[in-house]
Amino acid sequence: MSGFSDGHIIVRTRVRPDAAAVKVFAEAGVATTHEAMGRRGLVDPVLRPIYSGARIAGRAVTVLSHPGDNLMIHAAIEQCGEGDVLAVATTSLSHDGMFGDLFATALKARGVAGLIIDAGVRDVADLTEMGFPVWSRAISSQGTVKASPGSVNVPVVLGGALIAPGDVIVADDDGVLVVARQDATAVAGKATERMANEADKREQFRNGVLGLDLYGLRATLDRLGVRYVDAPDESDESDER
Repeated sequence: MSGFSDGHIIVRTRVRPDAAAVKVFAEAGVATTHEAMGRRGLVDPVLRPIYSGARIAGRAVTVLSHPGDNLMIHAAIEQCGEGDVLAVATTSLSHDGMFGDLFATALKARGVAGLIIDAGVRDVADLTEMGFPVWSRAISSQGTVKASPGSVNVPVVLGGALIAPGDVIVADDDGVLVVARQDATAVAGKATERMANEADKREQFRNGVLGLDLYGLRATLDRLGVRYVDAPDESDESDER
């Protein structure tokens, strides 16, 4: 990003993650991908979906915005394309309703997969009816202005996670995850392996196998000094009375 450090900028970039990897993440979801990448990359769980059931994965288009000002979201829409995920961070804590159904209409027209915003959103009923996925810090009707400069497609810290333009964002009911673009192919391979492994374990659990045996946890309990003891039979207790 040399040369991009001064002032407010809108970076035009075609850098994208591997499309096959993104497809894997969309199937695997947040929890499995998180485990596959070594339990890293989660965004602060305070960012929650506005409705349940949505699952997305796509290229991050990043926005750094002044709190209470959505000017740079307007600027970012031009940089969004099919399958992208708009990721909006603010320069300080904000709960203002910076995004609503009009923004969502414009993003859907460009094929954008969804929004992650470390601030507030409004028009939730409309967004839900539209089926436009949003993960946000808050739901608030507080209005905003369009007056303060910011940047688009620069590295941002959103919900405690560093996101660079072109990284992969995965989001579902379990939260939001960031996969660095350069790691996407390797992580996708591990996620595929993990999904196969989980499918095998799921079948064993259906057949009555216990996690204690499948994971070899009886030895762990023994090592930790956990003992089994038998409770007295009810019949023995009644005889004593």
